Amino acid sequence: MQPPRQILPVIILSQFCCTSLWFAGNAVSPELISDFGLQNNLLGYLTSSVQLGFIGGTLLFAVYSITDRFSPSKVFFTCAILGAAFNVAIIWGGHNFYSLLLFRFFTGFCLAGIYPVGMKIAADYFDKGLGKSLGFLVGALVLGTALPHLLKFLSFGYSWQAVFMTTSLLAIIGGLLILLIVPDGPHRKRGVSSDWLACFKVFKIKPFRQSAIGYFGHMWELYAFWAFVPVILSIYQGLHQKVNFDISLLSFLIIAIGSVACALGGVFSERFGVKATATTFLFSSFSCCLLSPLMILYAPTSIFLLFLLVWGMVVIADSPLFSTLVAQNAEAKVKGAALTIVNSIGFAITIVSIQSLSYAQQWMADQYIFLLLAVGPAVGLVFLKKSL
Repeated sequence: MQPPRQILPVIILSQFCCTSLWFAGNAVSPELISDFGLQNNLLGYLTSSVQLGFIGGTLLFAVYSITDRFSPSKVFFTCAILGAAFNVAIIWGGHNFYSLLLFRFFTGFCLAGIYPVGMKIAADYFDKGLGKSLGFLVGALVLGTALPHLLKFLSFGYSWQAVFMTTSLLAIIGGLLILLIVPDGPHRKRGVSSDWLACFKVFKIKPFRQSAIGYFGHMWELYAFWAFVPVILSIYQGLHQKVNFDISLLSFLIIAIGSVACALGGVFSERFGVKATATTFLFSSFSCCLLSPLMILYAPTSIFLLFLLVWGMVVIADSPLFSTLVAQNAEAKVKGAALTIVNSIGFAITIVSIQSLSYAQQWMADQYIFLLLAVGPAVGLVFLKKSL
């Protein structure tokens, strides 16, 4: 039985609206640094605090099997409303370094009830063609993540507070769409009680474990790349004196183009297989990491921007495919917990990679720091090769 036609578009739109909360702080970090008198290393801490909140939320959701015990649609709505509130709270005056990080932490905590729960809702509706469905869903995440950079570009002189107000309004709209239009799916199997070990027991299943490790390698690179896209552009601009980028617009385009790759990856996976397609994209992003110093140092501007657009595509295209592999290799009754714990571990890894790049800037030439991102894809490729 096919789900109603409106289900997938609504889930996609809701995911887009709500995940715009993710990089709202990143897009306006220079303004936050200026207005609150903070240090220039705020970018890494802003991103890591959201990631840490997301990890805390996903751990709580996983060990208590929240989305397997309770309505995923209602969980999504509740977290969207709370996330919007924590996000917009930053526009209040009197913040310091720690209060800013605290509100970003709680925003990330609420995102744990949005991103993986959206995947769970999709998995409950789409048994067949899940890879394609998740491709569109992660594509919405990518657009939502990139959106604050576009909002800053289009602000036309409005203050940075407008970015937070707009993203919070979008999150409220996204939550309402899920609550009102998307009931629990026909493939949902409700859990009867929490099991603190259930979300970890799934790692005993070899295909699940190999898919999860591939995902972890992918995550080492992904969010560090996204967070440092403006930095990469700034580094290139600093080394090539005649270049003058609009960094906000280019950051949006480089991140947002990944949404197209997610959709294409889902289509390719139906023809070539999910695991083979994921491996191809992971190898491609690994290659981009290795090529990054050469491109930053020597590439003409047009080639450099094309390179970043390609990297923006391949760095995310395998994400829905790994989520598909994880969902397909987990037991139905703990599928929500399995997706959530894998997300939790993956995002814990992003904190390490983001902070590693931040610290690497102190002892490496800027153009070489992105070689560190190659470590994750390399590990993921080793484990995926064993299972092909």
